[in-house]
Amino acid sequence: MIAAASGARVVAVDVSGAALDLARRFGAVECVDAARAEDTAAAVRDLTGGGAHLSLDALGSDATCAASVAGLRRRGRHVQVGLLPSPTGTTPVPMARAIALELEILGSHGMAAHTYPPMLDLVRTGALRPDLLVTSAVPLAQAPAALAAMDTARGAGVTVVEPWR
Repeated sequence: MIAAASGARVVAVDVSGAALDLARRFGAVECVDAARAEDTAAAVRDLTGGGAHLSLDALGSDATCAASVAGLRRRGRHVQVGLLPSPTGTTPVPMARAIALELEILGSHGMAAHTYPPMLDLVRTGALRPDLLVTSAVPLAQAPAALAAMDTARGAGVTVVEPWR
């Protein structure tokens, strides 16, 4: 939603059809179903005419990180928001590709505080509608189960915990 509102041509990648539907609704012009694609990175390179300028992986598995980097074009930038512990203890970043294509690899825990005011201006004008991303709400007592289900859930959108319920 933020990338589309900022004028980017967004290609969304997910294993959930519902999540891809949301991505289309909020501005993605192309979608890749990673559950069905033979080679997700190749699909992204095809849809973008040689690779994405920027990839963002907020899931953080070895596979999603590696595929995101593999879908970049020369001098592209990858932003990794968190990373799950690797079962092999090695980094999933294909460093030979990163060096050969002069890629920029950034780690992040989320948005920097100094970028909030311009983003909140977009919310104020209606260019961004984060409220539309909320697809479910649970009472505080159900929060542990909702968090545990994140490993297996293939839903879409954001679940909000309502402590007053």
